[in-house]
This record gives sequence, structure tokens and C-alpha cells, in this order.
Amino acid sequence: MELSVQKLYDGISTSITHHKHDLATICAKIHENPELNYHEFKAHDNICDLLEQLEYNVERHAYGLETSFEVEFGTGGKLVVFNAEYDALPGLGHACGHNLIATSSIAAFLATAEAIRHYQFEGRVKLLGTPAEEGGGGKVRLIQAGAYEGVDACLMAHPTGRISPDGAQYVHGVSAARSSARRQVKATFSGQNAHAGMSPWHGKNALDAIVSSYVNISLLRQQLPPTARVHGVIRHGGAEPNIIPDSTSLEYYLRDTTTEGIQDLSNKVEACFEAGATGTGCQVSCNWQSNEDYKELRPNQTIASEFTRHMKAFGRIYLDGADQPPMGASTDMGNVTFCVPGIHPMFSVGTDDPTIQPHTSQFAAAAATGEALENALDCSKGLAATACGVLLSKSLSDKAWDEFWKDIKPMAARL
Repeated sequence: MELSVQKLYDGISTSITHHKHDLATICAKIHENPELNYHEFKAHDNICDLLEQLEYNVERHAYGLETSFEVEFGTGGKLVVFNAEYDALPGLGHACGHNLIATSSIAAFLATAEAIRHYQFEGRVKLLGTPAEEGGGGKVRLIQAGAYEGVDACLMAHPTGRISPDGAQYVHGVSAARSSARRQVKATFSGQNAHAGMSPWHGKNALDAIVSSYVNISLLRQQLPPTARVHGVIRHGGAEPNIIPDSTSLEYYLRDTTTEGIQDLSNKVEACFEAGATGTGCQVSCNWQSNEDYKELRPNQTIASEFTRHMKAFGRIYLDGADQPPMGASTDMGNVTFCVPGIHPMFSVGTDDPTIQPHTSQFAAAAATGEALENALDCSKGLAATACGVLLSKSLSDKAWDEFWKDIKPMAARL
């Protein structure tokens, strides 16, 4: 069967329209049942149940992760993966819109699989359930387990707030979105208990060590480059007001535009912890969470431009250039883009209020709207068309890999 671009577009649109009820239902189920890192049991089961009802062979609990799954369709040829995220944020639910991410990836997978089946072309598409993006490093563990071996491209999309500047042409999304690298550290301070009223001089105050460290880092910020971010919370500050705390802990995230930039930043932050401990007579232990280090997102411009072209054909305007400044947020999809060519477009949930952005209760509410779902499904059409392009066009795939190796070699030499 001869496959024209218009036939492909029509098939993709028909597929997503056909599954719209199921997609809306799964999106609502995930949003109404927010689950945290590695505990996304309902989301895992609901998605797997849906795919099995649609007669796909699903591997549950894939790659040794209880809430990961994998489903693949097609034979031979190249392999394209869609990542599905579905974890939530503590206290805020789906304030990062992962219900929309999962839904758009499921929709793109179904449309691509049905294109392979209907038009009978060679190639494979995989939907990979990737738990624990919000601090758990799910994709880092999946990389270590070999989930991305033999993959030719990896695609997913993420919701965000208003993108268009005031007075400018409305923009539906960003194709070559970039993000910052992130490193995570947990610091534990050890001191000496004492009665805070009777004999405080016998104590070594581990809470004071944390407070001193926090202040030290706050003072450090004015000497950091504009691209750097350092932010944290106290996890444990003591037991009772009348007991000098002997054990306290905090957790910090360090961000910069590159993994290299974080190395120097890590040394400065650790020095702040050590100074807080020394000044209070305490000890400090720093646990750098290497399995949860997120690399910067490196969008493959070849694939991003292909996605932009398809979205325009579907009537949606996406900013294309890789010169977009990296967002301050981070994602473990960045680590995936160091393994295979990939993109992580951002699509607007449709709000006109520029203050409604991820990681707020207002964004959690926006992620449940019909408009947000429509935008996610529109984006999935472009993802599916791009995936089919990679499977069908050797020149596109070769160009994407050429760009990947051109970018990765200088970085590997520096790291």
C-alpha cells in the first residue's frame, strides 16, 4: 500500500479520535488517583489493563521496577520508544501534569502501532512506563537495566503553562525544549543530646548545624552564575523543644545548564555543610544521590524540526529552534537524550494566566481540563507522525544519529 503523508495524517487523526473516550478515561483516572515515586500502582494497572483490552501484549513490572511496564508492536526495522510518566507530587497531586504525559504517549503509541498495522510497513514502536520522574530517577534505573538499548529514537511531551508572549502570535508549544541538569544531595548532621533548659552546654546542636548550613548556602547564591539554582528543605529538625537535637537532615537540589557546571557547584555546597557542622561541633555526612542525577535535556534538532513540521500540518504552531534557553526545571529524560536521539516538546495546557505554571495547585487543576486533554492529544498526533517518519525514512534516522554523535563526542571528552 502506497503511503502518502496525507494518508498518514488522516490515519493518525482517525486513530486518536477512535480511542478518545478511553484516553480521556485513563487521563482522568491518573489525575484523580495521584501516586508518588515507585508507588504508582493504580496508574500502572489501569494503563496495562487498557492496553490489554486493546489486545496488546503487555509486560507488567518491567526491568525489575514494580510500577514500570513495556508494550511493543511491529516487526523488524527501527525501534521508536514513547515514554509514559504518571507519578505525582507530594501534597500537590498532578501539578506537573503527568496524567497528560501518560495520555499523550499512550495516544501516540496507539496511533503509530495502528499505522504500522494498517499500512504494513516495517518497524517497531514501544510504550515504556517510566515511573518516579519527580525525584526518583526512574529513567536512570531503566537506562541501567537496558530499556533503551537498540532504540533509534525516544519521544515524549510535557505540559506547561502559557507560552506565548503578550501580544504575540499564539504558540501551542516548544519542539526543542531544553532543561537544566540536576544533582541531589542528602546531608545528615550528628550532634549530642542534652537537656535544653538544664544543661545545654553539654549538647552539640545538630539543628543549629543545619540552620548555619542553610544560611551559608543563601549567602553563596549571590556569587553563583545566573544559570545555577540551589534549593532545599529540612527533612528532620529534631524531636522536642526541650531536647538539644542530636540528629537532623536536609535535602538539596543543585541545578545548572550542564552536568559539568554542577561539579564545581557541588564542592561549594558541600563546603557550606561542613562549615555548619564545624561551627557547631557536629559531624556531617553527605549522600550524593548519583542514581538520581539528571542530565541536561539535549533535544535532537533533526527530530524536533520533523515534529514541528508535522504539528504545523495539524494546525498547531510550535517554536522550533534549539536556541531556546533551558528551563530551570530538570527531567530524567535528559539522561535518555545522552543515550539515543530524543525530543521532549512542551505543550500548553491552554490557560491564559501566565502565573499558572507547573508545581502549583492551580496547574494541577488546569491539568484536569478538557482543553488540556485536547492539547495533549493534538501533540500526540505530531509525536506519532514523527515516530512513523523515523521508522519509514532511513535518511531521517541517519541524520538524527549523525547529529547525536556529533554532539555527544565533545561532551564525553570533557566529562
